[in-house]
Amino acid sequence: MSADALLELRGVDVAYQRRGHAPVRAVLGASLAVRAGEIVGLVGESGCGKSTLGRAAVGLVAPTSGEVRFSGEVVAPIGRRARPVGVRRLQMVFQDPYASLNPRRKVGEQIADAVRLGSGAGVRADVALARVPELLERVGLSAQIAHRFPHEFSGGQCQRIAIARVLASDPRCIVADEPISALDASAQAQVANLLAAVAQQSGLGLLFISHDLSVVRKIAHRTAVMYLGQIVEVGPTDAVWSEPSHPYTRALVAAIPRPGAGSHLPTELPGDVPDPARPPSGCRFHPRCPVVMDRCRTDDPPVVEVAPGWESLCLRSVARDGP
Repeated sequence: MSADALLELRGVDVAYQRRGHAPVRAVLGASLAVRAGEIVGLVGESGCGKSTLGRAAVGLVAPTSGEVRFSGEVVAPIGRRARPVGVRRLQMVFQDPYASLNPRRKVGEQIADAVRLGSGAGVRADVALARVPELLERVGLSAQIAHRFPHEFSGGQCQRIAIARVLASDPRCIVADEPISALDASAQAQVANLLAAVAQQSGLGLLFISHDLSVVRKIAHRTAVMYLGQIVEVGPTDAVWSEPSHPYTRALVAAIPRPGAGSHLPTELPGDVPDPARPPSGCRFHPRCPVVMDRCRTDDPPVVEVAPGWESLCLRSVARDGP
């Protein structure tokens, strides 16, 4: 992992215990780093463990093993006690903006709460409220809406309000968990561009979790691909999408519709993601892999350095001269 990582996940496992059943290993040995000023996209099919890994990154889910560090400090699971001030600069944007906002409180009050609690310095209520207009305008909203309630806004506007509340704590890193999936097409583009602009202007790190591969390709510097709890490929976005090394990544890219000249219908990846409580032996992707070998059914795939900063979890991956 990089020595200059802002957010670093090292060999993170997350297992859910079920009474009378085998544990479900939703995340298995995931390692990932996000640097200051960098946007890292995390993609994969539904049920692959993306959101679980994102929640583990901010302490909402306790890792079964492995470690999460932010600015060199261990991110402990959230409990009853207040978080250390330094860790409060690691924030999360949730998928459903309506569920992440308190419907009974005005949006300005909720943003002001984040100003007060994020600093840990005992900011007065009036000083916190004075910052609300600036934060709303930063996300493209009018300062006049501070006295309204969440139900009075569209999904895209509510997500902007949620982002304003995150920015109120002066974050150094944001984990955005499917922040555009609940929005319509125009709002998706606006919110994705807003998050990318905030990361670029503020120099903060952004882990952008999404199943919309076209959006990730547009905004992310690096892309990590996840399958059945494992990160199977990670590298520079342009390289990963133009010449993917892992068969699963190739299948995801082939499933993207391409209009215009040279257009074609998306290629369907056969089968479904297996039950994480009963994962296949050997390579977890082998039951759906179009280039499977006998060894894939029994041997755990190694991590292969395809090129500097580009890794693939596959027996067929080979080193290249560069991305």
